[in-house]
Amino acid sequence: MKNIDALIADGGDITIGAIYPIECAATAADSHNTVAALFRRDGETLSALLKRLDKAVGLFYEHDEIIDEVNGN
Repeated sequence: MKNIDALIADGGDITIGAIYPIECAATAADSHNTVAALFRRDGETLSALLKRLDKAVGLFYEHDEIIDEVNGN
C-alpha cells in the first residue's frame, strides 16, 4: 500500500469507520483536503477496501483525481 504509506509520510491520514448513514467508509486526506472517500461494498473485505483506497490515493497523486463515493462525486 505504497500510496497510503506516502500519504501518511507526508502528514496525511486515513480513517475507517461509520459515516452515517454509511456503515463503513474509508477516507484519506492530505494536510489540506480529502483525497478519497470510499464506502465498503456488500461482501467487500476490509483488506479489499484498503486496496481500493490505496489505488484512489494513487489516482490523486498521479492525476489530481479525487474519488468520492461517500458524497456522490
